[in-house]
Amino acid sequence: MGLAATITHYALRITHSKRKKVFLMKNIVIAQPLGISSDYLHSLTADLEKAGYTITTYDSLPADQEDLGNRLADADLAVIANYPLKKEALAKASHLKYLCVAFTGVDHVDISYCQEKGIAVSNCAGYSTESVAELTFGLILALYRKLKECDQATRNSQNNAGLMGIEIKDRTFGIIGTGAIGQRVADIAHAFGAKVYGYNHSQKATNVEYTDLNTLLSTCDIVSVHLPLTPETHHLLNKEKLSLMKKNAILINTARGGVIDNAALADLLKEGKIAGAGIDVYDGEPPLPSDYPLLSAPNTILAPHVGFDTEEAMQRRAVIVVDNLSAWINGKQKNIIVK
Repeated sequence: MGLAATITHYALRITHSKRKKVFLMKNIVIAQPLGISSDYLHSLTADLEKAGYTITTYDSLPADQEDLGNRLADADLAVIANYPLKKEALAKASHLKYLCVAFTGVDHVDISYCQEKGIAVSNCAGYSTESVAELTFGLILALYRKLKECDQATRNSQNNAGLMGIEIKDRTFGIIGTGAIGQRVADIAHAFGAKVYGYNHSQKATNVEYTDLNTLLSTCDIVSVHLPLTPETHHLLNKEKLSLMKKNAILINTARGGVIDNAALADLLKEGKIAGAGIDVYDGEPPLPSDYPLLSAPNTILAPHVGFDTEEAMQRRAVIVVDNLSAWINGKQKNIIVK
């Protein structure tokens, strides 16, 4: 039985059990752009459409929670990415039974409300492992080889005076969070010739030497964060922990902004107590307010949350999204956050 036939059969079976004459869960709303062409998306959703599902897409971000709620008002199944989804918007989605978060982290979604209302939730873990890991090293190299300063010097008709760089080889490389992305970062760090250490509650990775957090922070030349944001990890790297870092160490965060106290980090950078920072994630999604502490901190490379955003990652993500939708329709939910 093909995918379309399987989906149709399952929808009919649910319909019969509920004694209704129409399909249940017919409306799928993709409430923000997924970074792929409409043709590619249509090729992925063709079987869902053949099975009688209506796919509604949007080519722009919602203006606010009210706008997002309006987009979701008639959705039986919905897809969002990293735009915040709060109770205000979810309350308008009275038909919603399944939410696919086209992102790895789900801390921007009101999961408690979804649990309360019986809305099943899945994420799309794994699509951005390579893209985030590669950006991690882009940020490291930008700091170590002073790429921003090199560009400015060249444009200003200057030479290489004061632009001597640093190599990754033989540096101590500390990874906080050794999930899939952390392990991929460890692989690349080994390829550069670094000595790789890790910190994680579950010590399952085989390509790092595990140590405690304080030791990692106080001994590593490069500290790279790859933890999800949870109540336990919020501001895990506060001023006290950050102050353990060596003066010549750099800090990289391509995970979640709230894991680090960024105001404390900015202060330590200004005081010269940490050599530099490469940051892709913040306390909220960019654009950042003009007084955000890191904007005035020296020796930083700041990116507007682009770690996940490559052509290849967007295509992988779209495949996972459609697979998640089809799996849930067929009673076999994948990538479960809320069942």
